[in-house]
Amino acid sequence: MNAEVKPQSLPVKIMNNSNSCTVKHDFDMILFPIVYITVIVISIPANIVSLYVACLQVKKKNELGIYLFNLSLADLLYVTTLPLWIDFALKHDNWKHGKFLCHFSSFFMYTNFYASAAFMACISFDRYLAVVYPLRFHKLRTRKTAVAVTLGVWLLEIACSILISTHKELFAYMKTDYFCYDTFPLEAWKAKMNICRVFTSFLLPLFIMLFCYQGSYKAIKANKATMDVEKGKIKKLLLSILLTFILCFTPFHIMLLLRSIIEKGDEACEWAQVFFKPYKITLALSSFNCIADPILYCFISETGRKDIWHTITSISKRKDTIHSQKENSRHMDSQESTNMMVLPPDSLGN
Repeated sequence: MNAEVKPQSLPVKIMNNSNSCTVKHDFDMILFPIVYITVIVISIPANIVSLYVACLQVKKKNELGIYLFNLSLADLLYVTTLPLWIDFALKHDNWKHGKFLCHFSSFFMYTNFYASAAFMACISFDRYLAVVYPLRFHKLRTRKTAVAVTLGVWLLEIACSILISTHKELFAYMKTDYFCYDTFPLEAWKAKMNICRVFTSFLLPLFIMLFCYQGSYKAIKANKATMDVEKGKIKKLLLSILLTFILCFTPFHIMLLLRSIIEKGDEACEWAQVFFKPYKITLALSSFNCIADPILYCFISETGRKDIWHTITSISKRKDTIHSQKENSRHMDSQESTNMMVLPPDSLGN
């Protein structure tokens, strides 16, 4: 009994059958460093560009820019937590950074993960109103409304994440390792939270996006004034957004829901061993959403491409102007030096 007693500074030990459940974590050491480093290298510059494009849209009094700015911000904040999770994976899922950083990084990661999903739904709904009801619902498509909606999204996601990240068993001691957030098998309290999050933070945005895509598709198809080429571009963009959301978020949430429902009782350990690799793979792949978002909204959409091209050409013109000014200055200096050399000595004395 004395061996089970831990000092208060140590994390709580989960007193269930997980203590006798062994899950090999070698797979993590390869998967997460490769995936997360790729995401960090590509998504940071891409989302910085996306932030700039969003600012340009806001200056043009376009409410879409506010949603895009917050989406890119959520993706960037999510990416800042990835180095800690890379280290966690390299140490065989043994958290070495203390209780506070475990709670903080879990809060940061999942707040921004689900905020990103919510903002994708907001953008889809905004585009739906613009396509289907271009002359109505102007109050819903203002910058004030967009700011109010984004504040509501952040407050809701922060509140949900606080409920999970402040739980005392989030940082757990099992056998010889310190676990942060993910434990195998899943604890009962976390299973309930996960089921709630699947419905509110995944299925609800997915339903909104499916509804918006269907409505927009019908409106575009029925619109005789829009050229077929333009219709094709809009359809491709809407479909790309929907497919990105489904591919990045759906596999992970299917595994999360299966774990939350099945991974309990006497067979919890067996199911944990079965679900471990599929769950980890889908968790890692969900991070590619941070790369897909800026590509979709900035590089595929025509407005985004125009803003980026205008910025590049403006920078190029400035460089050419500066270079031309330097060349002219050098030419003038050279001409003055030449004139000084050809003047007769007596003129210099005068």
